[in-house]
Amino acid sequence: MSVTEKDVRYMAGLARLQLSGEEVKSFAQDMNKILDYMERLDELDTSDVEPLEHVIDLESRLRKDKAETPLSHDDALKNAPDADSDYFRVPKVIE
Repeated sequence: MSVTEKDVRYMAGLARLQLSGEEVKSFAQDMNKILDYMERLDELDTSDVEPLEHVIDLESRLRKDKAETPLSHDDALKNAPDADSDYFRVPKVIE
């Protein structure tokens, strides 16, 4: 499989890109290099390789999901720019 300049112009049209003739040639060459590399990779025997989510092992950097005590009503309203006794006050957005 190879990418022609016609293919590049078609894809550029789909993406609403205006490319010069030199850019079209350059992109066609780059895309063909990518496809050639993919064909080389396809020659590798990967039958005994387990599918991976990531190339390297990553450990979860997210905190544990555990319940904690919530803010009290007064503490939550303490940082509000404008509040009455029970609620946050916000500017009117609908006329």
